[in-house]
Amino acid sequence: MVTVEDFDRFVFIVGAPRCGTTTLSRFLKGHPSISFPAVKEPHYFAQNDLRGLPPDELKSRVEREYLERLFYPDADRRVAVDASVTYLYTPEQLEPALRLWPNSRFVVALRDPLTMLPSLHKRLIYVGEETITNFADAWAASPDRAAGRRIPRTCHEPKFLRYDEAARFGTYLKRLFAVVGKERCLVVIFDDLVADPAEQYRRLMELTDLEPQPGVDFTRRRQGYSVRFPWLQRMLKRPPRAIAERLVGDLSSLPPPKTENGQQAQPSSAVLSLRKRVLRWNRVSRPTEPLPPALQNEIRLKFRDEVDLAGRLIGRDLSHWLQPVGGTSGTIDDKAGKLEAVLSP
Repeated sequence: MVTVEDFDRFVFIVGAPRCGTTTLSRFLKGHPSISFPAVKEPHYFAQNDLRGLPPDELKSRVEREYLERLFYPDADRRVAVDASVTYLYTPEQLEPALRLWPNSRFVVALRDPLTMLPSLHKRLIYVGEETITNFADAWAASPDRAAGRRIPRTCHEPKFLRYDEAARFGTYLKRLFAVVGKERCLVVIFDDLVADPAEQYRRLMELTDLEPQPGVDFTRRRQGYSVRFPWLQRMLKRPPRAIAERLVGDLSSLPPPKTENGQQAQPSSAVLSLRKRVLRWNRVSRPTEPLPPALQNEIRLKFRDEVDLAGRLIGRDLSHWLQPVGGTSGTIDDKAGKLEAVLSP
């Protein structure tokens, strides 16, 4: 049994998506004091509003539904990590986690919306959540999706499809600070993570009060992938329920309950091996397409005040964000200094 008392505190890497959260999570992965969940992004507190529960019921439910399913007890690993990017958009629902672990810390990563949003769209296609393959069309679908329409059957989390909400950094950062306290938060700017990852690692260790470790991997990662056939990607990443049940160990947002001997049910190795081979074949590297000037301007107007508010909240000038890409040959990757090829998984 894994209990609340098994951990002194949590480090919540709360988002935003496509802003370096995977890299920040990787910085912590090999630390001897840290326990990672069975899946990188459980989204548990975003999917379950526990604010109204009395203390005993809250503790019991979190232990049963969250800790027992995701973590293994280890006396040497007293700090747990949950890197769920949906938490930035449901900050009030982190209040119960703070009640259970008052010394928890919260890490936020932010990025220029003009590079973040196309990257998010590209990633959602890759993981099978998005069916609209052109970003401009997906952006235009935001009002419909806000009303619950045009949500793909394969989409597990409709919030991800709200591109008009994803970069409202000022609004959500302000709400997060109000819930957990600014002093418990570290805000990492994507540009800084690219330029000096070692410094961001030092700041992360300082926030979490952990001893820095030698040999942390600061090497650059390859750019995010595109796919040959989106329909095939969705079938493999988000299969029908009857098929998914045979692959629960690899596809579920939460793993199945442990068996009596404490082990997770394992999917067929032959099926998973075939699936991985097809996924590799379907994966291709393509540069991010340039956004039309009119769309760039629409995004700039949409998020200008949000960027300004975020900058004021963290005491940082972010006015260089949302600047149009110059020239007909300029791409989003050009504007970002090829940042997409640095930290994307």
